[in-house]
Amino acid sequence: MKSILLVEDENHIAEGIKFNLEKQGHRVEVASDGKLALHLFGAKKFDLVILDLMLPKLDGHQVLIKMRKNNEKIPVLVLSAKDSNREKVQAFYEGVDDYVTKPFNLDEFLARVEKLLIKASWYQNTNSRSINSETIYEFGDNKIDFSLLRASHGPKEIFLTQQELKILKVFLENPQIPLTRAQLLELAWGYSDHTNTRTLDNFIVRLRKYFEDDPKNPKYFLGIRNVGYVFYSKGKK
Repeated sequence: MKSILLVEDENHIAEGIKFNLEKQGHRVEVASDGKLALHLFGAKKFDLVILDLMLPKLDGHQVLIKMRKNNEKIPVLVLSAKDSNREKVQAFYEGVDDYVTKPFNLDEFLARVEKLLIKASWYQNTNSRSINSETIYEFGDNKIDFSLLRASHGPKEIFLTQQELKILKVFLENPQIPLTRAQLLELAWGYSDHTNTRTLDNFIVRLRKYFEDDPKNPKYFLGIRNVGYVFYSKGKK
């Protein structure tokens, strides 16, 4: 169960969104104005904020700026009738993660929410372990020696490139955490979120050939449709 703060002053919209999010298994708290939103945000822990921009007492832009001063990691999705490019660009500069305009398609909205909740889980759990250049890491029948740029799968020896080691390091430091392609590209190689490349997918194919008994039916490096990839250190059964 994820905890969501919904900041929306139109009761019928707030009730509809709350109902559908709770059907998805999430806990939802509603704030009907900007000041209440900031109070709840400071008093409780949330995994996601859904924020309208036109609010009484304190507008959404002010709320967003104050939230970002206290926490840069919690994803924020703006849900607003303001659909101008200027409003959207301003919101992104202020730290919003996604922007949906009213009226909206419910299925698309829920899909965007789930994507941001995955991002929230990644932020909360990333860097839970650290792998340095001297580390030897083992999983299944595989061994990776970061100092020698070598690995093995059973008796088979594997020589790794620096780029392969970098992407492996990201996976090994974040086991069982779904990572988007953008996150993997940025963490491993410093690519921006807007980089349009299939390079990552080609690397995953290579990692599966190296470390999976059956690359076509992987159990360590798994794809997640429309999201990215996840690494299971003990194998996904």
